[in-house]
Amino acid sequence: MRLRFYSLALLGLTAAACGDPSAPVHSQSARAALLQSPEAIELLPVQTRQDLIRTLVRDSAQEQAGAADGALALFPFVQNGELRAAPALEGRGDLFEVPDAGEPAALTFEGGWSDERRDSLQGLSEREAAELVARSLAAAWSLHGQNALRVDRADGVPYAAAYADGVLRLNPVLLYLVASDVR
Repeated sequence: MRLRFYSLALLGLTAAACGDPSAPVHSQSARAALLQSPEAIELLPVQTRQDLIRTLVRDSAQEQAGAADGALALFPFVQNGELRAAPALEGRGDLFEVPDAGEPAALTFEGGWSDERRDSLQGLSEREAAELVARSLAAAWSLHGQNALRVDRADGVPYAAAYADGVLRLNPVLLYLVASDVR
């Protein structure tokens, strides 16, 4: 595990050292981070995590513009039977700030979200952080319906969050990246 952490940290530092934010190595480091365990990401320096979440937000906008196919998207989305990139995240993408306008989505949680509070999640538990992110994505992607939105934990997947058939799959790594960029 230490070898994976050091490899990821080296990859993140290399990406941060590259001045061009559109450099492929920077995007690769964000995708590589999603494949890691949340514990490995939690150990990364805050600046590296901030760079990674900013890359995810920027790349989501590029994907929405048609730069990637849905199967390779950081935020894959199935709508009307079609796989595509989800609607782009706005601005800095503070997914801990829920813009639900008083109509919160009904959520159910599956997959063993931890209730242990973590400093690296701004004092929230994974379950609480997942709820904030799920509500933000539900609002951003217009996922309000009659049925509760099921939120699954998706460890070690190459995407940050995916939606299909009433199920929102969240990579817990996303929570740690989002928490690092909250101001």
